[in-house]
Amino acid sequence: MRSARFRRTRLTAATVLASALALTALTACGTSSSDGGEDSGGGSSDPSAPLDPKTRLTLTIDCMPPKAKAAERRQWTEDVREFNKRYPNIRIEGRSTPGQCLEPPRFTAMLKARSQPDVFYTYFTDLKQVLDNDGAADITEYVTEQTVPALDDIDPAVLDSLRHQGRLYGLPTSNYRMGLLINRKLFERAGLDPDRPPRTWEEVRTAAKRIAGLGDGIAGFGTYSTANTGGWHFTAQLYSLGGDVVDASGRKAAFAGAPGRRVLENLRTMRWEDRSMGETQLLKWGDLQKRIASDKLGMYLAAPDDITYMVQQLGADYGNFGMGPIPGGKATLFGGNNYMIKKGSSPDKIKAAVAWLNFKNLTVGEGQFDWARAKADKLPVGLPQPDFWLNGSKEKDDANRAANATVPIGNFKTFTDHPVEGRTEPPRAQEIYKILDTVVSGVLTNRDADVDKLLSTAASQVNQILAHP
Repeated sequence: MRSARFRRTRLTAATVLASALALTALTACGTSSSDGGEDSGGGSSDPSAPLDPKTRLTLTIDCMPPKAKAAERRQWTEDVREFNKRYPNIRIEGRSTPGQCLEPPRFTAMLKARSQPDVFYTYFTDLKQVLDNDGAADITEYVTEQTVPALDDIDPAVLDSLRHQGRLYGLPTSNYRMGLLINRKLFERAGLDPDRPPRTWEEVRTAAKRIAGLGDGIAGFGTYSTANTGGWHFTAQLYSLGGDVVDASGRKAAFAGAPGRRVLENLRTMRWEDRSMGETQLLKWGDLQKRIASDKLGMYLAAPDDITYMVQQLGADYGNFGMGPIPGGKATLFGGNNYMIKKGSSPDKIKAAVAWLNFKNLTVGEGQFDWARAKADKLPVGLPQPDFWLNGSKEKDDANRAANATVPIGNFKTFTDHPVEGRTEPPRAQEIYKILDTVVSGVLTNRDADVDKLLSTAASQVNQILAHP
């Protein structure tokens, strides 16, 4: 469950873009099945026709788990073998890139060089960049209830992130919605109920003061304010109060009104009047995780996969964390990752890709949703992510997760019982976030900061960006 954390690593991509443009291809580490040979079709060219099991071709697929992730790599191999029971002549060639999947500069270079695999990994925010580079096939006619049986049970907001002018260009793998992540131990020490996380920003302020009152350098609430993460969290808080970053046209800033002022005034009050946010500011991704994992922070906004990171990388315990929906509850920032299919792929190759993605990522009880297997492999089961199922698929998946849970799912009950509408990031998000960093950091580092001036200046700068697509 990597979508939120990996998406965030794109925030500083520009610093290494120049060197990455020299790349001409991804590093390949093939995991394959059956004897492939040259690609050859054999199926119907009609996109609505199912993939012929006799079709013979090779399908290159991005982001095969690296060997260092032994359980995930073993599951990939098992899934290839199972897929080949149904389609014995489809050769799956997995590609594993160095480092994270995918590194932003590598992704951009890949698109420009048109060297992406047949099936390549993207984030919700990548659709425009992919289409601007003519990189993805239109798969609208290939994705039906026959090829993706659970299609009607996928959250429409998730699928809409993959659509442009009514056409579909990918299928989802995972998604997240930001909520309020809490340290249950500190809540209990402060006399707060960890099963009832704050639901309003006023309640956040009250709880933060109680937790900070424990002393010993403990902060009640934390947020980011540098490396584009300040603008990112400002956006989530703005959405929670019903605000917008840009207007409906996408050409004018909309954050300088009442909701934006309320976000900043709330942060200023907690920082300077309540002294509940700690003295050290200018924090970026990774800083808050370290603090809450070491019992020095009571709560902050996050996606569920932050917990996995803290357990696996920082030695924390799943039982020490809980989540509630984002305070305010009008909307929250959501995102995730997907796979797209390279433009120019043959009809059979597109059908094979859809068949693989359906099996691996979009079938309850199979592939990534085989929670019994995940439990046997000692992987976390029970975190509320991915969370794109609706209707009967959701009921079945929820029951499977609960039956195989390895984390205390009750800690996330408030989060799951009160879903909040998810909204995508604004256009030109990273450029806007960089500007909004100065707004958030200004309030957190200067007690006398002029909120209206900060917002007005930032709005003017964003308007200049939006005026030049």
